[in-house]
Amino acid sequence: MKNFKWLFVILFLLILISIVDVVNVNAQERDLSNVGGFIDNWMEKQVEKEHIPNAVVTVVHKGEVIFSKGYGLTSLETKEAVDPDASLFRIGSISKLFTWIAVMQLVEQGELDLDTDINEFMDFEILEGPDNSDSITLRHLMTHTPGFEDYVDAIFLLNEDELLPLAQYVREFLPERVYPAGDIIAYSNYGTALAGYIVEHISGMPYEEYIEKNIYDSLQMENSTFRQPVPEKLQDQMTQSYRYVDGEFLPGEFEYVPTPAGAMSSSATDIGKFMKAILENDERILQFDTFKEMKKEQFSHHPYLDGMTLGFMERTMNDKRLLMHGGSTMLYDSGLYLLPEEDFGIFVSYSGGSYLTHTKLINEVMDHYFPVLVSESPKASEGMKKRAKQFTGEYHQNRRSFTTSEKLVTLLSGTIQVKVDNEGYLLVSHMGSTNPFVEIEDGVYRNLNEEQLDPYGEFATIVFIKDKNGITHLMTDGPMSYSKAPWYGTSGLTFLSLIGSILIVIISFFYWGIAWLIKLIKKRKNSAQTQLAFWSKTIAIIYSIFTFLFLIGFLLNGELSPIYGLPISAYTIEPTWMIVFEIIPYLLLILSPILLVLILLNWRHKSIKIVTKIHLTVFMFSTLVLSILFYYWNII
Repeated sequence: MKNFKWLFVILFLLILISIVDVVNVNAQERDLSNVGGFIDNWMEKQVEKEHIPNAVVTVVHKGEVIFSKGYGLTSLETKEAVDPDASLFRIGSISKLFTWIAVMQLVEQGELDLDTDINEFMDFEILEGPDNSDSITLRHLMTHTPGFEDYVDAIFLLNEDELLPLAQYVREFLPERVYPAGDIIAYSNYGTALAGYIVEHISGMPYEEYIEKNIYDSLQMENSTFRQPVPEKLQDQMTQSYRYVDGEFLPGEFEYVPTPAGAMSSSATDIGKFMKAILENDERILQFDTFKEMKKEQFSHHPYLDGMTLGFMERTMNDKRLLMHGGSTMLYDSGLYLLPEEDFGIFVSYSGGSYLTHTKLINEVMDHYFPVLVSESPKASEGMKKRAKQFTGEYHQNRRSFTTSEKLVTLLSGTIQVKVDNEGYLLVSHMGSTNPFVEIEDGVYRNLNEEQLDPYGEFATIVFIKDKNGITHLMTDGPMSYSKAPWYGTSGLTFLSLIGSILIVIISFFYWGIAWLIKLIKKRKNSAQTQLAFWSKTIAIIYSIFTFLFLIGFLLNGELSPIYGLPISAYTIEPTWMIVFEIIPYLLLILSPILLVLILLNWRHKSIKIVTKIHLTVFMFSTLVLSILFYYWNII
């Protein structure tokens, strides 16, 4: 019996020790000696699986580069292997971090202030926002909360001659303010470009030159540039971008981007130097206290959500706080991830358009080297279904155009569908994936799959918030948020109405057109009573012709490039002749009331067939629907 007691005590102590070891796993020293091998093995498989033509990865830990490797070829023609020290990749929006460092340098010098109206630092004026809202500050720009709308067609170009000087760009592409500053987070390329212009204006030197003198030179980043195209001395080091289409790699052209927001080209080794500077609070570029302030959370919509620091996106993974930033052009994708408490950082960049590869990599690394105990998922609670129903519907990105015809692009990308199942779980569908969410608090839901739905946010948790106008917003981690669309602005109703109306117009065109031709051929005359119906049909046919022309223009503008994955109009300046297609909706709008009057007159004549009257009425109703759609989506 005594031996049994001792055995029980020993067994209890062993269990206790094992529990303590598991609980303290995050506090132990991480063995990262084989991280290079782990990443290398994963990248080799991923490059082949996703047809990535060239890629590079670098990892820093405790002030040292512990892994750096290139994959694939800089060019399929030259067959030169990617060199992490020299090969240049377009890092997209990771460029923004350099803009924010520049801003903070000028803050240190007393030239800028984070909480002063930015109009004080510019030579042109940003007008007041909605409801005479507060002025925009640099803190708003750095946290993506200035309240600007966003334009897709102002980001990428393929022709150097079309790239505007920064001073001209920030004036000509000044977006409308659609939210009060500081209220809604909505990722803004323009906001960063504006901050870069403030750096240029206050420092008195071109933005590119300022970065070279105050960051590149300080960190000895010799293979980096914001200049577009890259300087002659670096041109041979630039990787050629490709996209895999129908079994072959098609080359892309150099992409021109608003400079401070995403124009940087760099090598993995140089970005490794930058990551070390951030992790080590390198005073060659910023003071210690400035770095400390820059890494603090500055904005979040809810305590459950990761937010924004002064420039970095926050992300919590496996109970670890990451500071990160993604970057994408049309063909390049990159990710920069820092774990300050571990003094650990990863940078990956590649061409090919596989925009989620870098997020998959960091997920694999975190799960392998920084695992946590899997906690039990929350269960459905009483009344959850009733509470969840208020959040069902379609949600659109707050990062979109509200005042231009680009508003319609909202329906083609980034919409979220929220439904509720029989048990009260929310089913959230986004980018082709559906995930179940369970309520953990009123208006707060946890993703049971924890599957990434967006490159800028984990969607591990979503929070529903109503603004002062009664609009429900779906908030996520990072700089993306969504607002609930009214029933009349949903994609389903819009496309159903658009397609149905156009089909009626097209069918009527062929029916009336053929009948009209038959009458002309047979030289039949219309009676006095049917003359009105004849001209009604004639105006309807003219309306139909204009509709056909509008569709042709829409298809020409909306045709997706197999290489760049965007409509051609998104990265080219529209030719002058395209203005003809922009006028057509206004011509259709003029014809609609004319048709309405003619059709009302038709109903007064008993001699006109009832079938003709109904047909004309249905046609007129379709034109009315099209006019409403054109107006709502800012086409007119």
